[in-house]
Amino acid sequence: MSNTAFISELFSSVQGEGLFAGRRQIFIRLMECNLDCQYCDTDFAMSAVGKCETAPGSGVSRDVNQPVSLPVVTSLVKEWLTRLPGAHHSISITGGEPLVSLATLAGWLPELGRLLPVHLETNGTLSQALRQVKPLLHHISMDIKLPSTSGIDRSLWEEHALFLREAYGISLAVKIVVSGRTTPEEIGQVTGLIRGVDGAIPLFIQPLSLTDGSVGIGAVTLLELQALAASRLSDVRVIPQMHRMLGAL
Repeated sequence: MSNTAFISELFSSVQGEGLFAGRRQIFIRLMECNLDCQYCDTDFAMSAVGKCETAPGSGVSRDVNQPVSLPVVTSLVKEWLTRLPGAHHSISITGGEPLVSLATLAGWLPELGRLLPVHLETNGTLSQALRQVKPLLHHISMDIKLPSTSGIDRSLWEEHALFLREAYGISLAVKIVVSGRTTPEEIGQVTGLIRGVDGAIPLFIQPLSLTDGSVGIGAVTLLELQALAASRLSDVRVIPQMHRMLGAL
């Protein structure tokens, strides 16, 4: 276990993706990732300085020296909860890929979970790491990386299958990022993985966000992919990145 971590950002905002879209959370964004998706909008490289909001939701950040200790984080979270009682639904641990920082999660999650429910946002590839911290989590948002949008040059299907089986048993949702290049075969792979565990697990289809603010898929194609997924699963939703539309962190 570790009492310190390298944090790229700590801030309060509205969750823009998945099951808790529209809910306000406190986000703790850890550095490092085991993947390098071409659409990723996060700088997860290790740095000697991180960013922390000066006030919850202000959008104004100050530099913090790395690594950051757990008492510093819990003190800040407690202050924000006191300042804005009832405003926050949960704490989102995101990245990068949080499960790369397994020692940090093992040390931090018990304390953070006493303050708010903990929501893990993960790329869904590190099942062995998840097994060690699963009892400390309340919610998991798992990505399944499609070859058509991730740009990753190796298959992740087996890793995703192992992760999905390991994550099952607590509040769980799956997200995929789709574009005009996404194929029905990929949707078939995703829905097959989910049905192999539980066809009631929610699937969120997220249109690829482009740098100019548009999305990388037409409405007709998007609806065709949704229809295909919905014919095989009981809960399929289409949600763009809401925080981008709001201009929020």
